[in-house]
Amino acid sequence: MTKNLKGELTFFKSQPLNIRTLLVTNMLYALILPIIEIFVGAYIMRNTGSPSYVVIYQLCMYVGVVSTSVLNGALLKIFKVNLLYMFGIILSALSLMVMMFVQSIGIVELGIAGFILGASTGFFWTNRYLLTLNSTNDGNRNYFFGVESFFFSLWSIVVPLIVGAFLATIDGKVILGHILDVNAGYQFITVVVFVIAVLASVVLSRGKFTNPAQKKFIYFKFHSLWQKLLTLAGLKGMVQGFLVTAPAILVMKLVGNEGSLGLIQGIGGGLTAILVYVLGRISKPQHRMYIFGFGLFVFFIGTVVNGLMFSAFGVIVFVLCKVLFQPLHDLAYFPTMMKTIDAVSAIEKRNEYAYIMSHEVGLFVGRAFGMLLFILLAYLISEEFALKYALVIVGALQLISLPLAQHIIKEIDTKHQSKPNEPQKAQKNT
Repeated sequence: MTKNLKGELTFFKSQPLNIRTLLVTNMLYALILPIIEIFVGAYIMRNTGSPSYVVIYQLCMYVGVVSTSVLNGALLKIFKVNLLYMFGIILSALSLMVMMFVQSIGIVELGIAGFILGASTGFFWTNRYLLTLNSTNDGNRNYFFGVESFFFSLWSIVVPLIVGAFLATIDGKVILGHILDVNAGYQFITVVVFVIAVLASVVLSRGKFTNPAQKKFIYFKFHSLWQKLLTLAGLKGMVQGFLVTAPAILVMKLVGNEGSLGLIQGIGGGLTAILVYVLGRISKPQHRMYIFGFGLFVFFIGTVVNGLMFSAFGVIVFVLCKVLFQPLHDLAYFPTMMKTIDAVSAIEKRNEYAYIMSHEVGLFVGRAFGMLLFILLAYLISEEFALKYALVIVGALQLISLPLAQHIIKEIDTKHQSKPNEPQKAQKNT
């Protein structure tokens, strides 16, 4: 066991500086993600009691993400990409902290808070894509995303268990003569989040990253291959919104409190963490579609069980399937996306950020469709009906992703493959 761990550590140390820096930074930020993705929704549910409020918050957040992606492209002409990345990390912690200290939560407050948090995550994700794209190549991306997904899955076990247990026990506690409630617990957690964000930013400053050479990044017409990838992004975005909102809403409504949410999330993450690390370590590019298809199937099964049963047991099954699906899906999706950017940027001779920004637009269209579908079903029929069947609909539509992704990879490999004498992207990693 010890020998194997030393071997993995040695392999990690053999990676280029930028890859190691990004992985450690993302490992730290992964401590924050479960709070943003799980407990913010629970916080809104606790203080409003309405699933629709959670969905409205999430929709405003996604508007913030896509807006920031445009602004970020302009700022790349002035600031270093790693500085913008650091700004996104710090701003996400600050915006989360401000939200938790607001005394009242209405639609306006939720909309503003959601937009600001979305803006911060927009800075984080767009620059993360750009840094990862330029620091990796198709040969080592399975390893990169495998390690990243491992820590995301690992922290999805530890953080929800700790935070959930903390929130479930703090209500009514007396400290220094003050009676605390759950909201006070949320406020304390956001302070810890800010400290972690600062630490992640310090680590990121060690990397040696460069900005895109070409300044123009806004285009409205793209190669047909990228248009297909944008369709794939829309399908991903469609389900992505529910991955954040649905677990918190369903658990708070049908199971119990934040402690239950953390326990269920934690149980599901254990095997997933080990699985995605092993897959990232040993799998090759040709294995991606098998991983992708399995993840899609697992998620669809979870949505069907939840829709048919709509009980505590159904919620538990869905959350476990969701926890398994997310890293498996990302392990295959992001290398596919970046391989496509490598191909189309070589064809069209454009700034790689142009594709990252348009990718955010594709994600937003899908996210907006998913959120609006829920709001429409809730308004026309009932919130319970929306909670049951909106997930089933997006889960079924998500299955289209597999043949589409297979077609994209086949087209790249047969029509747009790099010539043997072309310089390899791996040179950027040294």
